Amino acid sequence: MGDKKEIAVKVTELVKTFGSFTAVNRVSFEVGQGEIFGFLGPNGAGKSTTIRMLCGIITPTSGAGTVGGLDIMKDQDRIKEHIGYMSQKFSLYDDLTVEENINFYSGIYKLPKEVKASRKEDVIRLAGIEDFRHQLTKTLSGGWKQRLALGCAMLHHPGIIFLDEPTSGVDPITRANFWKIIREMAASGITVFVTTHYMDEAENCNRLCLIYKGNMIAMGSPREMKTTCMKDEVLDIRMEGTEDWVDRIATVPGVKEAALFGTAIHAVVKSAEKEGSAIREFLSKGGISDVKITKILPTLEDVFVTLIENYDEAHGKS
Repeated sequence: MGDKKEIAVKVTELVKTFGSFTAVNRVSFEVGQGEIFGFLGPNGAGKSTTIRMLCGIITPTSGAGTVGGLDIMKDQDRIKEHIGYMSQKFSLYDDLTVEENINFYSGIYKLPKEVKASRKEDVIRLAGIEDFRHQLTKTLSGGWKQRLALGCAMLHHPGIIFLDEPTSGVDPITRANFWKIIREMAASGITVFVTTHYMDEAENCNRLCLIYKGNMIAMGSPREMKTTCMKDEVLDIRMEGTEDWVDRIATVPGVKEAALFGTAIHAVVKSAEKEGSAIREFLSKGGISDVKITKILPTLEDVFVTLIENYDEAHGKS
């Protein structure tokens, strides 16, 4: 990585309560400049609340933090001027053309008159929407709207951009293209803070933070999440009739969880060797002898589900 990167976002013991409900509970992390930082968690975990505190939209209840060196308690208006923000709803105006939307955001960001035209062309080029510039935004597909929304969020050349579920509701090819743009932005030094619940997307992040019920329950690179954050092991089980056996395999002692994964079953176990033998024996008694059981590196989905289940077990489901 070379020199230690400057810190773009830093929060310490960040808390947000709404009445007696704690939405974000003492969360701490740092994000380096030019890093793609993924914020993972199910709906209601506290992801959007955290992003809204970092973007200066809501004030934290307690804790401290800086975004681009600006204080999230005191400098909220200044933070808004220095960051880009894109929500899953793509804040665009359907009854305006592509160009009119860009012009509107140029005004919102108070761009100097002399740079407006060139920035507009930058956005149109970034989004690849040269052919649509005079079309009404409502006629665009979800993917083109997404690119336009990202371009509008980048108009004022922010050093940090917050993307809240940016690929919600677009097809896999569009998602892949969008992530290509994000990686290029990060390579140019822009810090990207992104929330997602798509595990394949999370692989694109340099580091991930898993938040659940307002608590940070794991943090690390995708590889660290799979190798050090997860103490359990994962077996890949391949045989005929997996759909019929997945629930039965889940009853084998030592199997913490079993789920279909494509045509295979993934079983989360304490010990791959011990439970692998037990599962083989269990299947053999059920008349299944042709089975392939392999210990594999867990997927992020495996890690995600297991860490959440472990958290619920340790804290009691509520």
